[in-house]
Amino acid sequence: MRGREIFILIALVTIVGVALFSMLWPPFIWSTIFFGPIILLGTIDVVQKKSAIRNNFPVIGRLRYVLEAIRPEIMQYFVETDIEGTPINRMFRSLVYQRAKAVTDTTPFGTKVEVYKVGYEWMDHSMYAFSHSEMNFNPRVMVGGPDCTQPYSASMLNISAMSFGSLSKNAVMALNRGAKKGGFAHNTGEGGISPYHQKDNADLIWQIGTGYFGCRTDDGHFDAEKYGEMATTDNIKMIEIKLSQGAKPGHGGILPAIKNTPEIAAIRGVEPYTEVNSPPTHSAFSSASELMDFIKTLRDKSGGKPVGFKLCVGVKQEFIDLCKAMVSKGIKPDFITVDGGEGGTGAAPVEFSNSLGSPLKDGLAFIHNTLEGYDLRKDIKINASGKIISGFHLARAIALGADMVSCARAMMMAVGCIQALQCHVNTCPTGVATQDKSLMKALDVKSKGDRVANFHKSTLHSFIDLIGAAGLKTPDELKRKHVNSRVSLANVETYEKIYPYIPTGCLLQKR
Repeated sequence: MRGREIFILIALVTIVGVALFSMLWPPFIWSTIFFGPIILLGTIDVVQKKSAIRNNFPVIGRLRYVLEAIRPEIMQYFVETDIEGTPINRMFRSLVYQRAKAVTDTTPFGTKVEVYKVGYEWMDHSMYAFSHSEMNFNPRVMVGGPDCTQPYSASMLNISAMSFGSLSKNAVMALNRGAKKGGFAHNTGEGGISPYHQKDNADLIWQIGTGYFGCRTDDGHFDAEKYGEMATTDNIKMIEIKLSQGAKPGHGGILPAIKNTPEIAAIRGVEPYTEVNSPPTHSAFSSASELMDFIKTLRDKSGGKPVGFKLCVGVKQEFIDLCKAMVSKGIKPDFITVDGGEGGTGAAPVEFSNSLGSPLKDGLAFIHNTLEGYDLRKDIKINASGKIISGFHLARAIALGADMVSCARAMMMAVGCIQALQCHVNTCPTGVATQDKSLMKALDVKSKGDRVANFHKSTLHSFIDLIGAAGLKTPDELKRKHVNSRVSLANVETYEKIYPYIPTGCLLQKR
């Protein structure tokens, strides 16, 4: 017999048995409190036609969905090893938590990483290493090209773009508090500037996406006057145009309806409790030349603050066209943020998240080389974003051509994220990525803000120690030759061989 027939037989026997025993001993009728719901659930399973498993295996078939629901937790806590978990493994999650809590972050008994596996990377150390005290440099970068009248001294490590809406107000306030305490910048994400981004008056990078939230007209286009009023605010230090992001390049931002509360809708200028899908492209410009004009407009109306753009590298010719426009028009961004296809903190279609956009290392090397080839690199700073967690990740990005980095998921973990993978359904158990007040109230802004500052400080400290161990005194000395990558069991190449440099100005001759 199949599960359905077995259930029907057991249900009939149970009903008859309960009836008979209740006649002989009336208190037995209380057993229906246990048997009744089970029989009811089974009957519903037998009658319904949507799920074949529940129909064929009443009651028991429901266990499949229970196990499926807790599968991520089972994998994370009992199955995966320290280096196998995704998208961020336990080794790096633990590192973030330890540094955020300012506790011991050293590891015993040697590495758990497979050092002979293809893809393993390392830096060469020097016999003439420098101690931290001998380094004596300030890990900050001055952002602002020739046309910028208010350059900004940015930390080499900042908070990457995460919107209020994607994150809870408590999480945003904790990040802002940490940025203020640690003296680094907090990127607002494309969802606009909320009161929570300004709670502690930390330095902000205002990201403007295709939805133009915070500076949009009623029909969703860019409003220059609204932009000018906000951009001149003192704590807004840089403006970033979001062309694309690593999580879903070629796709606009997604805010699920359940997270679009009246407060968030008012900040963004949209209808509450509706799914907000930003357009995939900007309406304020439609060509490389027009983008340069848009950059000039944003810079002028901000009072001369640094203006740049963020992208995940896609069609390479399109970026080459941007460089040509910079040269021909004499208008340049002050910075470019390069996001990798491995990035992402919010909701994204699986195909876009997994199979679109260049990974960070490839995109970063290409952007640096192309700017160098058009002799633009000297005026434009590069910010790298995409799974930056440790001091080595920072060093690797600098070696490939970045001047500074931003991280999102590591900062979320410093705030308390446990990688529950529920960011998009409003049920984040730690109150980080939810608008459910009953969940977010457990996130203590003060203590979590301190942890964000701790993580920032410890990560920069480890980065400085790392380059000192390589015999370098400043990040400017860190080059692609300093990073090795195993390309096969018996072959190792430096980044300089894998991602070769090109001569400065060499592409200008091909115009």
